[in-house]
Amino acid sequence: MTITGGDTERLSFDELVTSSERRLLRLALMLSGGVHSAEDLVQTVLARAHRRWDTIGVLDKPDAYLSKMVVNEFLSWRRRLKNQELPLADIPETPATEDISARHAQRDAAWRLLAGLPRAQRAVLVLRFYEDLPDDEIAAILGCTPVTVRSNASRGLATLRANLPTSDKDH
Repeated sequence: MTITGGDTERLSFDELVTSSERRLLRLALMLSGGVHSAEDLVQTVLARAHRRWDTIGVLDKPDAYLSKMVVNEFLSWRRRLKNQELPLADIPETPATEDISARHAQRDAAWRLLAGLPRAQRAVLVLRFYEDLPDDEIAAILGCTPVTVRSNASRGLATLRANLPTSDKDH
């Protein structure tokens, strides 16, 4: 049920979850690299948000706040993500002539490279290239300066480049 207060309409918690859950899961999946870890991450955030809904629900953009909560929860997790499964559930259909095993190998290699980055660098790269956010918005989400965002992006990309195989003959 949509709640109306004065001139402002706001979504109920259930409506916001229904409209944002898939997007939050995709974000968490990009950050964590595993379906089960992403589900745990989003579930933790939604449980926390539900307890504080009176405060969060009145914000101008509660869905953006939930995204920020997902990133912050990912960055603060103390336990190690033991499950290193790769998200292959949403594989797009490919032409029969394409080597599907090569695509899977490339995707696996990309996930391994991304998973090897420190959490802050991984979060910056996911927010920049997957969520397509500018540096100032990333800085607001992470609670740092845009210079720190650019520094983390630069270091993360340098690490990814350094760890890329030089040619297909290396395998």
